[in-house]
Amino acid sequence: MTLKDMFLKPKDKEVTPVTAAPVSEKRSSDPAVLPLQLQAYERMALLVDRINLQNLISRVYQPGLGATDMQVGLIHTIKAEFDHNVTQQIYVSAIAWEAVKTLKEQTITIINQVASQLPAEATAMDLNKHILEVFLQAESSPAEMTAQIVNAEARKLF
Repeated sequence: MTLKDMFLKPKDKEVTPVTAAPVSEKRSSDPAVLPLQLQAYERMALLVDRINLQNLISRVYQPGLGATDMQVGLIHTIKAEFDHNVTQQIYVSAIAWEAVKTLKEQTITIINQVASQLPAEATAMDLNKHILEVFLQAESSPAEMTAQIVNAEARKLF
């Protein structure tokens, strides 16, 4: 499932676990949990922004890097950002968490696909240029769609 599919599908077609609902859906009216949920959604929004490739490239890029080093650096940074926030899934909706996981996976896939098409001697700048071209050709940004999903889910708390 892509982020675009998640964004366009009606909720009744979403796959939901048969077991108990996530804490965020069970206790959203609990005054002790609400601040934790809001903080988790804030962290998810920050994570989405930090793994947005346009922002990530500017943070990871260093002059003189080869494309392979840049690829490894981008993927390592995405995984580290995601791992740092993995516990937040307890407080956000399944839809929001799935959107963030899908963004992470799609972003890594794009990096790997673009890198695999470059010659061995390509520079980090070559990789960055090709990645950004992919985003310019896309009709919508996966990070923007994920941010919209996370924000919509956070608004349900009010």
